[in-house]
Amino acid sequence: MKKDLGVKPYVFPMPVLMIATYGENDKVDVMNMAWGGICNNNMVALNISESHKTAKNIKERKAFTLSIADVDHLEESDFFGTASGNTMEDKFERTGMHATKSTRVDAPIIEEYPITLECKVAELQHESYGFRVLGEIVNVVADEKVLDENGKVDPTKINAFVFDQYQNGYYKIGEKVGQAWDSGKKFMNK
Repeated sequence: MKKDLGVKPYVFPMPVLMIATYGENDKVDVMNMAWGGICNNNMVALNISESHKTAKNIKERKAFTLSIADVDHLEESDFFGTASGNTMEDKFERTGMHATKSTRVDAPIIEEYPITLECKVAELQHESYGFRVLGEIVNVVADEKVLDENGKVDPTKINAFVFDQYQNGYYKIGEKVGQAWDSGKKFMNK
């Protein structure tokens, strides 16, 4: 039997994405966000509040990087989602993480995260439902430790975790359970 739960943002899993930007004086700012993801082959969509320091930085610099959070940096990643760059001047420095400047966009790459998408702003949307940033992916950088023998990203090596909106938990992912565009083929010939 099904039970009505009302209107809730109940999609699982939700990615734990780390948006990195530069603020004034090239100050590194990182924000943890779950309401975003891929929206085309070379595009990402971020749904964030305009009150965030990250939103201001994106508007000014027209660039950001988007990294996948990993279990090894879960505590730092969670901190980036609870501390505000608007009120905590040394937010990034407190974690002991390291950043280098992207050579493709005006944004930092956080060295500790295993995979990072370098993005330039394609469009800023102000809608009745909120603020959305559409970013064009201009490059992806990955730590060699997450690549397979063919130079492709092996998702089991990323050690990523996801967010659950049901109970506000984080869950490690990585076990392959099927093959896309193949696991359901048996139904094609019925």
